[in-house]
Amino acid sequence: MARVSHKRVKQLLNEHRSKITDKQFFTSRILAGHYEDVAAAQTRRYRYDRRVHVNIYWNPNDPNAACTNNASILINAGHPCVTKIKGRMDRYEMVSGLFVHELGHVLYTDFLVKQTYMNYLSKFKWYPAPPDLKTSRDAANERDFWEYVKLDPRNLEFAMQIAFYIANVLEDGYIESRILADFPGVLGYNLSVMRDHQYQDMRTVTQMMEMEDAGSGHIFHTILQIMLSYALYGEIKYGETPLSDERIQTIFRLIPQLDTAVTTASAKERWKIVSLILIHCWHHIEDYIELCKKHQDEAVASGTGSSAGEVLSGLLQVIAGSSAEGTGSEKPVSGSEVRKGIAANAAARTRTQTLARQNGPGDDDEKADESEAPDEKENESGDSSSEENKSEEKPASNQADSDDSSGSDDVGTSLGGSDGDSQKQETTAEEGGRIPFHQTDSASAPVGGSTEYDSDYKREINENAATDIERMLGQMAERAACKQLETERLKELNEAAQSISYGDIHSGVNIQVHRIAQVDDELEDQFYQICGPLLDISKKLQRSLVQKLNDQQRGGKQTGLVMGRRLDAHALCRNDGKVFYTNNLPNEIPRLSVGLLLDESGSMSCGDRSTYARAAAIILYDFCQSLNIPIMIYGHSTGWGADVDLYSYAEFDSIDRDDKFRLMDISA
Repeated sequence: MARVSHKRVKQLLNEHRSKITDKQFFTSRILAGHYEDVAAAQTRRYRYDRRVHVNIYWNPNDPNAACTNNASILINAGHPCVTKIKGRMDRYEMVSGLFVHELGHVLYTDFLVKQTYMNYLSKFKWYPAPPDLKTSRDAANERDFWEYVKLDPRNLEFAMQIAFYIANVLEDGYIESRILADFPGVLGYNLSVMRDHQYQDMRTVTQMMEMEDAGSGHIFHTILQIMLSYALYGEIKYGETPLSDERIQTIFRLIPQLDTAVTTASAKERWKIVSLILIHCWHHIEDYIELCKKHQDEAVASGTGSSAGEVLSGLLQVIAGSSAEGTGSEKPVSGSEVRKGIAANAAARTRTQTLARQNGPGDDDEKADESEAPDEKENESGDSSSEENKSEEKPASNQADSDDSSGSDDVGTSLGGSDGDSQKQETTAEEGGRIPFHQTDSASAPVGGSTEYDSDYKREINENAATDIERMLGQMAERAACKQLETERLKELNEAAQSISYGDIHSGVNIQVHRIAQVDDELEDQFYQICGPLLDISKKLQRSLVQKLNDQQRGGKQTGLVMGRRLDAHALCRNDGKVFYTNNLPNEIPRLSVGLLLDESGSMSCGDRSTYARAAAIILYDFCQSLNIPIMIYGHSTGWGADVDLYSYAEFDSIDRDDKFRLMDISA
């Protein structure tokens, strides 16, 4: 077969690079592998010993943009939140932001506490403790809540699903604050890009109220949207709605608890706040559950029955900026404790807190509650002021307006963050050095410490992002070009096989050549799992032959011979008779090539014959490649009829340098 020229390969690379679509780029295994390496670099920071798998798919009809089950991350690159953005570079940053958000759940979300909470709630108990109710209205709501969920199993099921969603809102605010604080570089920047896009998509309170009037929304939808906006960004998009509106006032009263939820590292404390929100908003939630049950009954009547989770998920699609609920059975990674009090957008939160104090609840019902329980309200106001002071004292790690910032940490290098003066490091495709593990007898426990807020700091744009994408596009184009060349080679091999004359006895035999055009990741993983001992054998064989080949190539004088034509005058004094010598002229290494044909018939499945054949092929292939000896490896088998199957595992002129992985396909 004709040798493939480098010019031809370069031409194919350029052609395939220009033809790669966004769908091909984002769903490629190369990009998913890149994200898996980023996840491994960050999770190893906490000695998280399981590799996180990333799966990127393209489904514009799927309402979920991304989700995780703590072991794998699913990202829908075809979601409208991605496809509506113009430009591959901007879409890449959006997808990277979705990945960082889900990675935050892997690092910081305690899925076990969630399961425990639901188990307790199904038994009509609070976990980890009853909510701290401050008013007589909340106490009455709690009684109504238990009475309602005990009436009908469906009531309890919908109440649990709503608690799920409220917890997910709080958890999103917490993990994004953690990511922005712990990873202020590339990861934090990508998350900031996603947050900016989602904040722009969020509807104002006025728009949500208009949807209520049109019958496509509910007052609880509006309260959840406001809650999500404050948990993530520390501010609310009011629109033209006055601050005295019931929906806004509901969130104003919950601001101290929301601040605690997005800053505390305790998942149990967050679930206590979920219980409090569930009770505080119960009169709206009860009406909303009745609406959900109505939708479920209609679905059953139409023959398209839906579970409570599916019904609720469909209704909550009107809330912009929310994410799918995470599932899993793991605790947060060890060593991921957070400094309490850090929350994103501290300046925006302070402004919202000021508005809440200036426009606090003033309706008659609230005043009645204050008169009924003055001591309790005093405690509530005291807690509120203390929480607000904590929020005012703590800095923001990211601003939603002109205060947006991210540092100079790189996803592939630094594992522990960076200071504000450091520059962005270059991202490479190769694995770099890691901080060695050191076992210590004591832990550092600093006392005191202070926090300063730098309002003039500007985030540093990731200038290497375009280069990183070009590198991955180049890898994808190389794979596509190699696949095309391998396909062309397979066609030529089959043509050559048919043109060979095998004699009259084989004139009616049909021959088909098989070759893997593109090696998958599974073959690579299998090769690296078993190659160690086999390559050691190859290296021992190489050492035994390399010295002889080098001596033959260099030539020289060989002394100490017992016979010969030339006497060595310097050895005449010896008594052992080794007084002759000879001159060896330099010789070229003999030109040779190796061809290996393996039997792959059914009998090779017995006695591990095919296994030994595969091992021998790997050893011989590495031996020849290391000594620059051309090698070809084929397998052959015959069917029941007059058919012969040839399997091409290694060719003399390898195109993609993946022939060693193809050897893992040798079998009977």
